[in-house]
Amino acid sequence: MSTLIHGGTIVNEGRTFIGSVEIDRDRIASVTEGISLPRGHYDQRVDATGCFVLPGIIDDHVHFREPGLTAKADIESESRAAAYGGVTSYFEMPNTVPQTTTIERWEEKTTLAKDRSHVNYSFFFGATNSNAPLFEQLDRHRVPGIKLFMGASTGNMLVDRRESLERVFETAARMDLPVMTHCEDTALINRNMAAMKATYGDDPAVSLHPQIRSAEACYLSSSWAVKLAKIYGTQLHVAHLTTAKELELFGTDPRITAEAVIAHLIFTDEDYLSKGAWIKCNPAVKSAADRDALRHALADGRISVVGTDHAPHLIHDKQGGCCQAASGMPMIQFSLVTMLELVDGGVLSIERLVELMCHHPAQLFGVCRRGYLRSGYKADIAIVRPNSPWTVTEDVIQSKCKWSPMLGHRYQWQIRQTFCNGRLIYDDGTFDTASRGEEITFR
Repeated sequence: MSTLIHGGTIVNEGRTFIGSVEIDRDRIASVTEGISLPRGHYDQRVDATGCFVLPGIIDDHVHFREPGLTAKADIESESRAAAYGGVTSYFEMPNTVPQTTTIERWEEKTTLAKDRSHVNYSFFFGATNSNAPLFEQLDRHRVPGIKLFMGASTGNMLVDRRESLERVFETAARMDLPVMTHCEDTALINRNMAAMKATYGDDPAVSLHPQIRSAEACYLSSSWAVKLAKIYGTQLHVAHLTTAKELELFGTDPRITAEAVIAHLIFTDEDYLSKGAWIKCNPAVKSAADRDALRHALADGRISVVGTDHAPHLIHDKQGGCCQAASGMPMIQFSLVTMLELVDGGVLSIERLVELMCHHPAQLFGVCRRGYLRSGYKADIAIVRPNSPWTVTEDVIQSKCKWSPMLGHRYQWQIRQTFCNGRLIYDDGTFDTASRGEEITFR
């Protein structure tokens, strides 16, 4: 199957130009600059005039809930949502039921994805207080890295012993495995929660969430993770940064990087008044000053990657306050169009967006032949159309939970088409239900 995508504005490796992309089976055959069409016969031609042609998005941080939590979401539904959003590859987190903390559980999850994932997949291996010796059995060509919860969150995978943390960082460094951390200081959070309960009762209002999971709790944990990474020479990637102060820790050491996620780039603590627990996540959405600092860091290099922390829950699980309402929200379908709104707002350039959501995830984790529009690379491509307004309604949402904090939002950008491994899997509202992604491999 050969495909020619022509007439679109290609965004790749810091450049934006009118050109064509030739696809031969599952790979990019050529990327050509200019309005002239390459000669040849093609099974499929796509006129992308007026659209932007990007590498498929690589989301380094998702929770697809399978196995064990499939009432909320599953690999099929959430990978479909990914395809609708221009996301062609994802790295999924280990806090499912059972947790992905043994070789057998990791293999089982990978087997599930082979049968059910519409886009490309890979799975983090979860650290516990005692399983660091298993890291030596992991195939670095198949595992993006180790996920370490240095703060209790959904799934209760907290690693809280100093000697266990040191063993994780030391072993991961020796095995050349990146460590991706969830950083919040649990002891401080527990003290903050106790104080809030004493004042406000057993389920404090969700607007108090950023005071309980405070900026100080984030910084204490993030700074400790950075210190351990420097001691052991570990490649560290700190997930979902939320505070201006944490940004001081990044930007000088290329082996120590930070991720921002969509919720913390668009919402502030003022939005709890209108969105309530729909924007409750861990770490918490914080102040406008923190959000603005994160936005600034997108352009200056302190933030290296933008992901989603896509984490669906049933809507009845999102009721209540800081104690009762579940933390997490589904965002993968809307990540690219949301970031394109930030481009329109002058927060970052479209070239930088592609670096943050495509190139850098591929670089940091060593993804083989994805994340760029290059000859010989896998043909993972998102075609997006500006000036095409549409509104998020329940019937649009592909995630199994059927809600989103973006419900009712009117976007100006639209995902027109998504190619995964050369196959057109999403086409302007039409979806190829038979499509299956591939297991991601790493250098």
